[in-house]
Amino acid sequence: MIHAILPPEVVAVTDAELGLDESAVLASLYPVEARQIAGAVAGRRADFAWARACAREAMSRLGVQSGPIVRGGKGMPVWPPGVVGTLTHTDGLRAAALAPADRVRSVGLDVEPHEALADGVLEVVSLPEEAAWVRAMGAEIGSVHWDKLLFTAKEATYKAWFPLTRRWLGFEDAHITLVPDSRCGEGRVGSRRGDHGGDDDNDATVITGSLRSRVLVDPHAVDGGPELLVFDGRWVVRDGYVASSIVLGRPGVDSVGP
Repeated sequence: MIHAILPPEVVAVTDAELGLDESAVLASLYPVEARQIAGAVAGRRADFAWARACAREAMSRLGVQSGPIVRGGKGMPVWPPGVVGTLTHTDGLRAAALAPADRVRSVGLDVEPHEALADGVLEVVSLPEEAAWVRAMGAEIGSVHWDKLLFTAKEATYKAWFPLTRRWLGFEDAHITLVPDSRCGEGRVGSRRGDHGGDDDNDATVITGSLRSRVLVDPHAVDGGPELLVFDGRWVVRDGYVASSIVLGRPGVDSVGP
């Protein structure tokens, strides 16, 4: 599902593509990686290892020599020279999205289960106008958990922001606008055939759209590039998940986009 919201410059790999079992993935960790995650619970260690296995496969596809991917500031992965990227993991899905640094400035990707946020969380992760929009859209198209979609857009924004600023970005520090690509009625926006073929009530629904994240704090970047005023991206609801992505192209490079 994530491939549909990323431009061709970005190589995305999910755990389902690797053909490995969990014991092999855990054994593939470099010693420095294993030390960083040694004190975590088993599920967290597995997510850490799967995401890095996905990243190493993406490196291979990019022609980049693989190596350890350690955690840096705020837990963000430290990539080898010439690569930018992002990791994401949630129940049943781990993934990496990497791109050549001479074409792409930063990548942010977040995937979450397509379910409502817990009570009270929307108010924590949103600005008042965003929360009002989420409630209005929920009344109009109730098949989409717009609160979870907003959350993924905030997370993707932070993942794209931090490597370029080395500064925290709070939920209140960016204003998100989400626009569906089309509206074809309740629960049936861009529907697709189910896994067994044929059109029936069990067919999955695919909903896609664009996002714009407007930064509300100091936009100065430390990489020497333009200030980070606006991030544009894509989102998708599919197969029980919701995902948002942001890909920032290098200044002077032809525009990147899905």
